[in-house]
Amino acid sequence: MKKPLSNSAQKVQDYLSGQGYDLKVIERDDSTRTAAEAAESVGCKVGQIAKSLIFRNKRDSSPILIVASGANRVDTKKVSAVLGFKLGRADGNYVKEHVGFAIGGIPPVGHLNKLQTILDPDLKKYDSIWAAAGTPHALFEITPDALQDITDGIWVELAE
Repeated sequence: MKKPLSNSAQKVQDYLSGQGYDLKVIERDDSTRTAAEAAESVGCKVGQIAKSLIFRNKRDSSPILIVASGANRVDTKKVSAVLGFKLGRADGNYVKEHVGFAIGGIPPVGHLNKLQTILDPDLKKYDSIWAAAGTPHALFEITPDALQDITDGIWVELAE
């Protein structure tokens, strides 16, 4: 018998289904906390992992979601130049309070409020990508186009 999803993973699954997407959240026994762990867990390239990172808008302290390829490090100066404001780090308490998920399992969707979202164009190199689904053990597969559609994100060159 299959185990039910944890509360956080179920929240992501409910969001995806509620938006009309036929995507399936899976929970693994092994960790998917890092891009390398997630890629190993599902048998894909590290670049196919869509890692969700939360930054803080230094002007108004609002959360900004950056979904980057697992193969890339984010150059916040590049992103700040496009957005017109500086980005600051967001600690675990800030992320949980403003987004509703803990670091290590932040999904690109299902947050407490709609987030301004920046997407890494390197994700478009792949037919499908994998994103976190609310816990360090949960993820789901999605296409880059569907990711843009569901997040209303903008593609910004952001790799260091």
